[in-house]
Amino acid sequence: MISSAPKTAIIAGASGLVGSHCLDLLLKSNRYRKVISIGRKLLPLEHPKLEQKQVDFDILESYAPGLIADDVYCCLGTTINKAGSKDNFYKVDYTYVLKLARITSANFASQFLVVSALGADAKSRIFYNQVKGKMETDIKPLSFLGVHIFQPSLLLGQRSEKRLGEQVAQVVAKVLPFIFVGPLRPYKPIQARDVAKAMLYAASQDGAGISIYPNARIATTAKLQAEPL
Repeated sequence: MISSAPKTAIIAGASGLVGSHCLDLLLKSNRYRKVISIGRKLLPLEHPKLEQKQVDFDILESYAPGLIADDVYCCLGTTINKAGSKDNFYKVDYTYVLKLARITSANFASQFLVVSALGADAKSRIFYNQVKGKMETDIKPLSFLGVHIFQPSLLLGQRSEKRLGEQVAQVVAKVLPFIFVGPLRPYKPIQARDVAKAMLYAASQDGAGISIYPNARIATTAKLQAEPL
């Protein structure tokens, strides 16, 4: 059953590509009366519904009393290159995500929506996919009413920093869109805003259980979420 009562959302990673679109949609959505953004730095943004919390994710537990919401959107993520090491990558993409999930679960949040990645698999030989898969595995048992895991392919959109893989994907998607058919269809690059739209639509359904959104399902679900005026 879909609830119409205004809710509170928490978003982590709102400065990133998916997170920035997600924050924009949350602030425009009638579903939420308050949006709490948590991050290492404050965003250069003001909005009547927005509450910002500057946090140290290494001691996120100390901020637990203020991390109370209905829906939690986790858009945390980095790359090994940007993080500087596998250990730092693991800290951001696994440790910080699990901390947020465990804290908000203990604070009785209803839904946890997290951006993972295509190919996430805890048994993968690829470190990136292995970490994403382990994160998914360890979030699933937590006591949320609903857990929504989004597994996009390469993301399209404008980042503040350049990522070679995504730059190549943007060129290929524009010049050779016909190659992403048949067995390559799951790898079709996707707009970051479509991932954000799929997350908001998924939350709006207030469904129970664990839902996995591979790349194609993200694209389909995004079409169900109207673009706010």
